Amino acid sequence: MSKEKKNGNFRDNLIARSEEAKTVRKIVSIIIIALLLILIIGGLSGFLYVKSALKPVDPDSKEEIKVTIPIGSSSSEIASLLEEKGVIKNALIFRFYIKFNNESDFQAGKYTFTPDMELDEIIESLKNGKIMAEAVHTITIPEGKTIEQMAGIFAKKMSFSKEDFLKKVDDKDYISQLIKRYPSILSEEILNTEIRHPLEGYLFASTYDFYEEKPSVEAVINEMLKKTDAVLSDYLNEISETDYSVHEAVTFASVVEKEASTAKQRKKIAGVFYNRIEEGMKLQTDPTVLYALGKHKDRVLYEDLEVESPYNTYYAEGLPIGPIGSYAESSLKAVLNPEQSDFLYFLHDGEGNIYYAKTLDEHNENKQKYID
Repeated sequence: MSKEKKNGNFRDNLIARSEEAKTVRKIVSIIIIALLLILIIGGLSGFLYVKSALKPVDPDSKEEIKVTIPIGSSSSEIASLLEEKGVIKNALIFRFYIKFNNESDFQAGKYTFTPDMELDEIIESLKNGKIMAEAVHTITIPEGKTIEQMAGIFAKKMSFSKEDFLKKVDDKDYISQLIKRYPSILSEEILNTEIRHPLEGYLFASTYDFYEEKPSVEAVINEMLKKTDAVLSDYLNEISETDYSVHEAVTFASVVEKEASTAKQRKKIAGVFYNRIEEGMKLQTDPTVLYALGKHKDRVLYEDLEVESPYNTYYAEGLPIGPIGSYAESSLKAVLNPEQSDFLYFLHDGEGNIYYAKTLDEHNENKQKYID
């Protein structure tokens, strides 16, 4: 074969291979583009699907959907039940959503949802046991009430007795369980044997809705502790910056609560108590005497002041051993941000007015002028 012919064949083969390579590259490029398109379209579709699944089932519907969450239900079981009832669009997406947002501790109970609810609303309801239905019992606990008074209020409307309530709140084993459940607000301090009721001051005064015909004492206590936890959590950092523990701050707030009726009065009286403590004086506040006596009296007598009790601030130094009742949030605020003054004494007249004094002589003058 001539040299020219060989060269011609080589060129032809080279051209053929080049064309083949081009064809392969085109095919590979088409495949890659197709795969990318599939990935993009799939990703976009997936994104749109997830985005849609996170939205309400029907934003325009107020239809009531009854859902019963059994005790001990897992997040997976709750998600499936909500999807089955038409409360959410997709159980799997709901599970990923609560996992991503670290949501848990859903409450069992009978709920009423609507298709227009956002996922966050549904989650909040499940976490707080907020059952969107008409309450069977609505009970208001006024501020300043003691546990024994609360027990009487609940006994009038609930299926349990006052004695049942008091027995449970004084059960040390039960209290130990609650300390583990609410470690940020409850401590071993409340197990002191000299404390009359461990949960005194820790059951927040508020209005409570109950959706069961016969809620247990434990259910009632849990609702009240959840409220206390919600309120106190906003002040834990401030409390940690003081010289007081949470227990002492709550105790202080309960004393201020008994001595004043307005936020302004509470701040001023809290300031007086701080001044007395700094001067090494006893608080000498009558409400602690009444709590120590365990009974209400219209007038505290001199002989009452001598009762030997860790609650009696005429007898004991500093704060009483524990709270003497519930308190308003403004009383806690007053303890954490008292009004600065030089007053060391105050007294009430019979018309709700409070008179302050810097010295004992001024205080005695106020007594003669407004009390005697």
